Amino acid sequence: MDDVFIKKVCAGDKDAFRYFVAKYKDMGFTVAVSLVKDEFTAQEVVQDAFVKAYRNLSSFSNRSSFRTWFYRIVVNEALMRLKRDKKEFISYTGELSNETVDQNTLATLKEEEQVYLINEALQKLPPKESLALRLFYLEEESIKEVCEITGWTESNSKVILHRARKNMFMIMHQLLKTQA
Repeated sequence: MDDVFIKKVCAGDKDAFRYFVAKYKDMGFTVAVSLVKDEFTAQEVVQDAFVKAYRNLSSFSNRSSFRTWFYRIVVNEALMRLKRDKKEFISYTGELSNETVDQNTLATLKEEEQVYLINEALQKLPPKESLALRLFYLEEESIKEVCEITGWTESNSKVILHRARKNMFMIMHQLLKTQA
């Protein structure tokens, strides 16, 4: 379906681009907020990405899906915004104590509490780790698709994902400990 609307937009039908906005705005926002950690800034990043995609749609080569191409634009825009704003994120370096997290603890929480804790943990993760987790687990993208969207190599993606899982576990442990 994307191909039909790409042809319409390239033929001069400006209103046809609304299809892409409606279809990809939510995931674009999710990707952007993973990196910039601020909803207002994420909205700006997505808007800038849509403008860039619209202006460059005629150069879209169909080597990947529009979805992957657009999310790559969002990632690049978000990273440029972080660089421009010079935001610093500290990588979580906490150590787990000898205590282990009772894996049933999270399961006993209400769904909205689980969502809140997961989002809190994602906010505390460095941008690349948060993005990797969102793409791989929440959006169920394959490693190959994560690489296409982010521009990372396969081995780098796996390392970031491994580090992200480890840090997410530690942060969740801390958050659950403070909840008790």
